[in-house]
Amino acid sequence: MKLKRKPASEKLEIPITPMIDCVFLLLIFFMVTSTLHRQEADISFALPGIADQSEPVEIPDEQIIEINADGRVLLNELEYDAPDVSDLPELVDMLTRFKATAEANQVDAMITIAPAARVKHQRVVDVLNACAAAKIANVTFAVEEEM
Repeated sequence: MKLKRKPASEKLEIPITPMIDCVFLLLIFFMVTSTLHRQEADISFALPGIADQSEPVEIPDEQIIEINADGRVLLNELEYDAPDVSDLPELVDMLTRFKATAEANQVDAMITIAPAARVKHQRVVDVLNACAAAKIANVTFAVEEEM
């Protein structure tokens, strides 16, 4: 029995139009469902001018900002802003006043951030952005001791 062969002149083609349609639909879907985050602020190292004050005010050398695992931010054991607020306006206001008082007393405004072991990294970045908004450059981190 003789087998019939197809002529070699016929070429197989793969239709790519449906594939291009699917790619564009996926692209539009991911563009619409993605969220845009505000870029992190740069911490400026340029110090502004010094304001003179007649009487020195007794302030602590550094402030400790604690970040709990549930997202609460505490400064000197006082809670600032809600855990779901990312721009932390109350904390920025307090840090700005702390910075102005430190400059008036001609001391460096220093902040220590003490995050809990299971805190989300985004919350630490939010606190760093608040420090940058208050123009505080001396920021350090405290680490929990392992037992």
